[in-house]
Amino acid sequence: MKYSANSRKNAARTERLQQRVDAGLVAAHFPKVTNIVINMIYNQIGLNKALLRTVNFFPASSAFFRVDCVNRDCVNGGLDLTQVITGMIGKRRETAKGKLSCDGNGPVVGHSSITYKIEIKYM
Repeated sequence: MKYSANSRKNAARTERLQQRVDAGLVAAHFPKVTNIVINMIYNQIGLNKALLRTVNFFPASSAFFRVDCVNRDCVNGGLDLTQVITGMIGKRRETAKGKLSCDGNGPVVGHSSITYKIEIKYM
C-alpha cells in the first residue's frame, strides 16, 4: 500500500509526539539539572539567510532532545542532541558547541544542519 507524503508526515509527527511522552521528564532523568538552553543556527541550501532558534528545557519539560529539519520534504529526519546533552550532564559540563546535520531519509540536498551552543545549569 502506497502512502502519500502527507500521511507519512502525519505518521512521523504522531511518532514524535509519542517519543516525547515516552522520553519522560528532565527532572526524572536529570534531577540536578535546572535549565538547558540550546541556541541553534539552522543552515540549509537554498535559504537566503540562516534561521536562529532557541529552545529551553526545564525540569518539567520532556527529556526529548531532538529538533526537526527545516526541509518541508524531510520525513523521519531531524537533529538529535540527546547524546551531546547526556554526555554533558554525565561530565557535569556547563557549555558545549558543535555542528549536526539532519539524519533524514532522501537526498541530502535541502536537508538542514545546525551550529549549536548548549548551556546547562545545575543545582
